[in-house]
Amino acid sequence: MVRKVLFPVAGYGTRFLPATKAMPKEMLPIVNKPLVQYGAEEAHEAGMHFMGFITGRGKRAIADHFDISYELEHQIKGTSKEELISCIRTLMNENTFAYTRQSEMKGLGHAILTGKYLMGDEPFGVVLADDLCVVEDGDIGVLAQMVQIHEKYGCSVVAVQEVPMDTIDKYGVIAGEQIEEGVYRVSTMVEKPKKDAAPSNLAIIGRYVLTPDIFAKIEETGAGINGEIQITDALLKQAQEGRVIAYKFRGKRFDCGSIDGFVEATNYVYNNIFKKKG
Repeated sequence: MVRKVLFPVAGYGTRFLPATKAMPKEMLPIVNKPLVQYGAEEAHEAGMHFMGFITGRGKRAIADHFDISYELEHQIKGTSKEELISCIRTLMNENTFAYTRQSEMKGLGHAILTGKYLMGDEPFGVVLADDLCVVEDGDIGVLAQMVQIHEKYGCSVVAVQEVPMDTIDKYGVIAGEQIEEGVYRVSTMVEKPKKDAAPSNLAIIGRYVLTPDIFAKIEETGAGINGEIQITDALLKQAQEGRVIAYKFRGKRFDCGSIDGFVEATNYVYNNIFKKKG
């Protein structure tokens, strides 16, 4: 069973300035819930009840969100608005939250390595809250789907989707052998390749299930572009040992790290989820 999940949330969110000058980008709301809560709910559904957060300066609002607000709860107690926080109460009551800081912004690989002692010697999920993933009614979430793949193959799993080739240089990209419908044993992966150098159009998005040996792989990985340690480089070492599966997940993904994707996600959630709930 995959019991733990890591949220790297130390980034500055500069594409959303000035909104993110004093507010974490992960707290930007999609209709009535912040992005990070959608990710936490997805992890909770997948059975990941220990949630570790890699934070930084100016990120205290995230910890406050997953904590009791005595004044607010006293103010709305006994009113119809009390129901509006029932979902966050469920997360607080049924999960454990832990936080550590990433002292320098040195890439996703470094952020994940910072969580080594939170995750311990067991497989764990990783959620990039910028990527909002939604599924059809009745289906399980993307992380829950990936846990099933991990349990079947016993190795690291990365979520992938097909993307247009003119945007391929924004992603880590995989190539490999399809071993069942939508499931690939990865042979190689490249971080942000140019269009003519991309091994496929299957791009990694912000969901991972990683085996604990990934920490040693990251420690062996040198800094790359802009002095950052890329998780893709560490995963490539696992892939060369035949130990990475790419999974073309069921559902929709919105890049909420961009303004266009954030607006698209807001419209979709409002029209297809929020309004249905009344």
